[in-house]
Amino acid sequence: MTEGWTYSKAGVDIDRKSSAIGSLVGELRHRREGIGRMVRIPNLFASLIDYGSEYLTLATDGVGTKLLIAEELGVWDTVGIDCVAMNVNDTICVNAEPMSFVDYVAVAVPDEGVAKAIGKGLEKGAALSDMEIVGGEIAVLPEMVNCVDLSGTCLGRVAKDRVITGESCAEGDLIVGLESSGIHSNGLTLARKVMQAAGVSMTDRLPGIGGTIGEELLTPTEIYVKQVLGMTSAHEVHGLVDITGGGLRNILRMREGLRYVIDDPIRPGPVFEKIRELGGVDDREMYQTLNMGMGFAVIAPPAEAEAIARENGNAKIVGRVESGRGVLLEEGGVLYDRY
Repeated sequence: MTEGWTYSKAGVDIDRKSSAIGSLVGELRHRREGIGRMVRIPNLFASLIDYGSEYLTLATDGVGTKLLIAEELGVWDTVGIDCVAMNVNDTICVNAEPMSFVDYVAVAVPDEGVAKAIGKGLEKGAALSDMEIVGGEIAVLPEMVNCVDLSGTCLGRVAKDRVITGESCAEGDLIVGLESSGIHSNGLTLARKVMQAAGVSMTDRLPGIGGTIGEELLTPTEIYVKQVLGMTSAHEVHGLVDITGGGLRNILRMREGLRYVIDDPIRPGPVFEKIRELGGVDDREMYQTLNMGMGFAVIAPPAEAEAIARENGNAKIVGRVESGRGVLLEEGGVLYDRY
């Protein structure tokens, strides 16, 4: 039997990436004092910066190899939404409101049409986040890039008494999952390699998927800003998790010493099932590489979680918090015990 695809086999080793991050961060030893100092809480999705009566936040991320699909199809007007989404969805994980954004575009040769299309997506993402794009950079690097690379950085703010870090998560809490719009902007290297190996081109149509596979994979990442900040203003919330790179392993960023059990997951859409089927990818790999239909998670006391699920059409209770450790995908007994 042929061994199934993994993210590592596709070229992305997330454990090796984590090790590299640790090596880089280990060299960052200078500490600022007073206004502007970093608040040293580990594993947050967005960095907290002390700014008097409130915290400022910074988050940075890019679109990744989704850009290769945009290039192949010549469709550039959605990836700007992804760029914004990847940053603002991290920003709201500490209950911060995104305020300002800067983008970075690296190209081999400047193309006005591509730049304009990317700008349309960035503007759409900013509007969905109620945030202004205040600057950016287009770098022309013909000796370094052979495609377009797109990334950005988001500035946010949150009052000190409103910050959410996950430390309040407690045994008995429930986990509410919010539906994703599709594959979002993570795991595209695995998806692309699986399709290539199966002889599926980005312009092919597969049963159960409305458009071409390329169009499906380019579906913009959902932006949860207004929805999640609305939840936290109306309900007691203990933890907020962006289900991006690392999949369910992202929940390990919440309070340690607890087990986060996913016992009724959101049903993955057809694109995930095609990746699983064509690539022979097992559940452990699928749920630690892709969002599998759940793009964001909210952890709250039972009554609050039930109200959140009831008030939001794209939400459902997917799990619970109990004593123990790690994140458990109950069906199949898949346990993730390290981030």
